[in-house]
Amino acid sequence: MDLEKDTYKTIEVAVGDALYKEKGSKFIGYVFPITSEEDAKKHIEELKKKHHAARHWCYSWQIGVGDISYRANDDGEPNNSAGQPIYGQILSKDLTNVLVAVVRYFGGTKLGVGGLISAYKTTAKLILEEAVIVTKTIDVFYQLIFEYKDMNKVMRIVKEQNLLIVNQKMELNCDFLISVRKKNASKVQQLFLDLRCLKIKEVTA
Repeated sequence: MDLEKDTYKTIEVAVGDALYKEKGSKFIGYVFPITSEEDAKKHIEELKKKHHAARHWCYSWQIGVGDISYRANDDGEPNNSAGQPIYGQILSKDLTNVLVAVVRYFGGTKLGVGGLISAYKTTAKLILEEAVIVTKTIDVFYQLIFEYKDMNKVMRIVKEQNLLIVNQKMELNCDFLISVRKKNASKVQQLFLDLRCLKIKEVTA
């Protein structure tokens, strides 16, 4: 991912039940928005309950925007015949923070590795075509701590740079959490440092 890139594509709403049939076998595709491996596991468990009579529950997921992690699972199908073709479709749509799962009901006729690759790839493609893909910005979060008397100086930069105040606490002093688009982060950080009246540090929101 290049340094200037500060957007990514994902989905916000789960979509299910894209059906593909091949020689009696049924393949049913699902896509879910996720932010952790735990999310993925939860969705797979739910699919196993919903489709308890199925033979395979294959899936692939990708998480992260700078630091990418992914997993492809064949769930008993021949190696790389299910998880990888599904993952290929996630990559072709340039998506992250998604789980794509394909449930297979065996129809009695073996499809062979080539047939399986084609079926899992096609089902993943079908479900991703149904999903609404959104583009989001990659944001950096800063904590600002300053005194009340400096509020106007801080707010001027917030307004001029069109920054989002995610959280604010007003106690002995002011404690703001702001979010900045990644490509503007170093410029904004410098503007605040130049005020010389506050503490600023990057945090994970």
